[in-house]
Amino acid sequence: MNILGISAFYHDSAATIIQDGKIIAAAQEERFSRKKHDASFPIDAVRFCLKKADVSIDELDAIAFYDKPLLKFERLLETYYAFAPRGLRSFIAAMPVWLREKMFLKREIYQHLKKIGSFDKGKVKILFPEHHLSHAASAYYASPLKEAAILTIDGVGEWATATISHGEGKDIRTYKELRFPHSIGLLYSAFTYYLGFRVNSGEYKLMGLAPYGNPESDQMLKYKALIEEHLVDIKPDGSIHLNQTYFSYATGLRMTRDSHWEKLLGVSRRSSNDEILQEHCDLALAIQQVTEDVVLKMAKETRRLTRSAYLCLSGGVALNCVANGKLLKKGIFKDIFIQPASGDAGGSLGAALAAHHIYFQKDRVITGSEDAMQGAYLGPEFSDVEITQMIEKFNAVTLVEGNEKLSDKIAGFLQEGKVVGWMQGRMEFGPRALGNRSILGDPRSSEMQKIMNLKIKYRESFRPFAPSVLVEKANDYFELDGVSPYMLLALPIQEALNADIPEGYEQLSMLEKLNVPRSSIPAVTHVDYSARIQTVSKETNPRYWELLNAFEKKTGVGLLINTSFNVRGEPIVCTPEDAYRCFMRTEMDYLVIGDFIFDKKEQPKWDHRDVWKEDFVLD
Repeated sequence: MNILGISAFYHDSAATIIQDGKIIAAAQEERFSRKKHDASFPIDAVRFCLKKADVSIDELDAIAFYDKPLLKFERLLETYYAFAPRGLRSFIAAMPVWLREKMFLKREIYQHLKKIGSFDKGKVKILFPEHHLSHAASAYYASPLKEAAILTIDGVGEWATATISHGEGKDIRTYKELRFPHSIGLLYSAFTYYLGFRVNSGEYKLMGLAPYGNPESDQMLKYKALIEEHLVDIKPDGSIHLNQTYFSYATGLRMTRDSHWEKLLGVSRRSSNDEILQEHCDLALAIQQVTEDVVLKMAKETRRLTRSAYLCLSGGVALNCVANGKLLKKGIFKDIFIQPASGDAGGSLGAALAAHHIYFQKDRVITGSEDAMQGAYLGPEFSDVEITQMIEKFNAVTLVEGNEKLSDKIAGFLQEGKVVGWMQGRMEFGPRALGNRSILGDPRSSEMQKIMNLKIKYRESFRPFAPSVLVEKANDYFELDGVSPYMLLALPIQEALNADIPEGYEQLSMLEKLNVPRSSIPAVTHVDYSARIQTVSKETNPRYWELLNAFEKKTGVGLLINTSFNVRGEPIVCTPEDAYRCFMRTEMDYLVIGDFIFDKKEQPKWDHRDVWKEDFVLD
């Protein structure tokens, strides 16, 4: 049985194909189009999935789209009616798109599929599971758990903004949902917007900025109190009520009513180019703490309703690794599985799995203790022939090494403080680079965070980097009892590794705090002594494990800095050409694609048209 899952037309469009319930391939459209968070129909991602599964459109048993457009249209109409006459301008702008495209989504899907190949329309069954069911299915069915509670939290689907469900066998039962316009995801995005970052993209920045806030300052405590008193009413079960006097997202073209926020908080909306001040850091910390409080309350309610000792987590808010780490530490559940593609891209996977198990009533097959995500390595891979074609195109200079020599050589470069672009095997599915499309560095260097942010990624210097660590050694460095293969848990480093901080540290500016080493692995230790951890196993990614192992043999440290292989505003690289372009545009020292090593000093002059700073806007 072949099922194609699709998410599209909002942000992070993607496609997934499953065969007899097994995930064969999955990828975001942005990786092919090179447009960050591409919302268009995922033509290239669908092409890739069909090719990988070796099926035609006619051979698909179903195509599953990740939400119900008519239910979403109902929400749109009811919302505009409820808030009238507010939002008339937004209503007039939205209606033509809905009437021309989204109301007739089945027709739209057929038209796009025709660009891929001919097919018999009568044979193609199109299914529309609800948005939050797609999120729930992506987490539960991909988990190794026979039964589990399921918590989904995001901005908004059709009506739901959060759901509590329970999965057992092939069935998912929903107990409770929170409905639009009340959404912890939209509240977090509103602060993302107000602090000068892009909605549906800059939430990571907000999370990274929060630890620079002073948790004990009167200013931060005041902000948190104002948020809880005026913006959001938090109920004991984690449900919330947002005061719509302060928001515009329900009917307008912006997230907040800026003048109301400025009057309440005493802080003007920051533009993207403004300096980041302590008040911005304290606001970020306040909303992060509010979000964590809500997530914990929702999790407790989930445990109470389902009585399950295990949790599956999905939806955009599940990408908040700091909240996830706090949730794990609380011990509400024995174990938590977090879908690595928890955002809308993962909806394509969930839609396909929901079709298989719920619509077609196929039983789940769980084999062993591993999840079904295959390390999230579900995207395209490239042969030596294809790599060689790229080399010839750019007249690139390379050295070829076998695997054992390769690991040792690259570990040596990293030990010397060099920055390495690392492209191997199948591309990752989801927002994280997990060792196949990564930029790597030495975590022992106190300067490496600034070097990689400013000279490689060309992004804000405050943004932290994550460590990839040998799974066998994870507990030596971090307060982690278990695994974190998808970089979705931020947890404290072991106290023994901590460095002493100077007196008056909390009074330092953000950039001054950044210059204070906080541990013996400073490049991956955030200002709050935490790290966003990826554990690497030999079974899931043997080549990356071998590199980490080689680095440990040389340095005694079994971890590396791992950041996604891209510059700011650019999608993660997909092809060898993408990787070489990114390598030549930045101050990376070495590039490794498969067994091929590229030394920057040996490459021909880069004289190709290169306006990426205009092409890729700030995210």
